[in-house]
Amino acid sequence: MHLTRFTDYSIRVLIYLAAKGEERATITEIAETFSISRNHLMKIVQELHQKEYLKAIRGKHGGLWLNRAPEHIRLGALVRDTEQEMALVECFRDDNACIITPACRLKPILNDALDAFLGVLDQYTLADLLQGQHTSLASLMKIPATNM
Repeated sequence: MHLTRFTDYSIRVLIYLAAKGEERATITEIAETFSISRNHLMKIVQELHQKEYLKAIRGKHGGLWLNRAPEHIRLGALVRDTEQEMALVECFRDDNACIITPACRLKPILNDALDAFLGVLDQYTLADLLQGQHTSLASLMKIPATNM
């Protein structure tokens, strides 16, 4: 399984916001922190806002912050919400043209593996990613200690 950059960056945005705490963040500061294109990050933030992972307000007094407590953001749900396609191989897709599909046992095995992968992620939350690492993560992301 390979997660897309979109999902990777979505996780990073939420880690950043969780480490930032109650203080609002901007797309620009997150983009600069992770060296991500601001335009690409805007698309990610828009989707995370639509899916209610974060709140986003434009303007002078606007910014970004988590919409839910980190303990209530399950990693499995986040991956499901941000991955466009979970098809591990061709036979998972609607346009499957593989000739051995009717007799092949790969699809159910990979489906079990995918379920197991997501099942493990379901056991963890955003809070688990920060547990015991909050200060280190905030420092690495150059978030001032007053925000913690």
